[in-house]
Amino acid sequence: MKVALVYDRVNKWGGAERVLLALHKIFPNADLYTSVYNPEKAPWAKVFNVKTSFLQNFPLAKSSHQLYATLMPIVFESLNFDGYDLVISVTSESAKGVITKPETLHICYCLTPNRYLWSSYDDYFRNPLLRFISKPAVSYLRMWDKISSQRPDKFIAISTAVKDRIKKYYGRDSEVIYPPLQFPINNQKSTIKNQNMGYFLVVSRLERISYKKIDVAIEACSKLKLPLKIVGTGSGEKKLRKIAGPTVEFLGQLTDEKLSYYYKNCRALLFPGIEDFGLVMVEAQAFGKPVIAFRGGGALDIVKEGLTGEFFDRQTSEALEKVLVKFKDSGYNSKLCRENAQRFSFEKFEEELTRFIGISL
Repeated sequence: MKVALVYDRVNKWGGAERVLLALHKIFPNADLYTSVYNPEKAPWAKVFNVKTSFLQNFPLAKSSHQLYATLMPIVFESLNFDGYDLVISVTSESAKGVITKPETLHICYCLTPNRYLWSSYDDYFRNPLLRFISKPAVSYLRMWDKISSQRPDKFIAISTAVKDRIKKYYGRDSEVIYPPLQFPINNQKSTIKNQNMGYFLVVSRLERISYKKIDVAIEACSKLKLPLKIVGTGSGEKKLRKIAGPTVEFLGQLTDEKLSYYYKNCRALLFPGIEDFGLVMVEAQAFGKPVIAFRGGGALDIVKEGLTGEFFDRQTSEALEKVLVKFKDSGYNSKLCRENAQRFSFEKFEEELTRFIGISL
């Protein structure tokens, strides 16, 4: 089969990008289509033959794609997929809106229905003036998003929470196929011994949007004077540093090798946000570490309460504090955590995806 992958934009690194690299393993000759490509911000994409849209040459498009949100419908509708047997759109925004011919199978691997239009609209548009000014654009984009959601032949959801959102916002059924663990982990042969150095860990992009709730972890650990190490960078880092106490350390963006060290030596991973899936939770489990997560989103599919981690029920520092105070390292078996992570292996992802495509064909 001649295969094309489609992704919203190639200018960052995160869980979705690891999914694309997993798809590259399965379809090594697949072309990657996208709205904009920034090679400096996305060196991981060098393994692909990347094909961009007309937006690539627009001012600031590679770094500030938000400026062109209302153009995204025509950006993806302008891409040509003649001659392809299979198109897989990996998207949380507009990539599912590509137009394919009847003989081409289009499968959408949905990271989530567009956050700023649907489930996280209130987080993105808290400012009343911004909400008022953007109302016409949001109405237009919501209309197009619903129309374009009918174009894929089949939907795959990355979690149960996303499956529910696809049904709610798009009226489409989907099958859950979890993203694969792509982080390089070798607990047996590694020279870095797993131990507990007494700190909690957060691994996340530090963005201004509030659904990640990194401030909850910072406030809880600062108040309890518990060591917290934070891996990641982003537009909200400056604000988060201002509320951090002396026990909180920001480590910036790390290589996988350095991140492995912090996974192996933490007490537990803290996950206070509502993510569509949350691959970092699987990574922590693969290192034998428990996860303390807010009870919502992808965490419900990953964490086994009382066995591989714990939940807290309100996204507040007070709710997290109550769990941290009671948290005992001895209550969690590292072997059970690693076995739990095996549910999200690349081999299982490949098997389920190829089976799904085979059924669809």
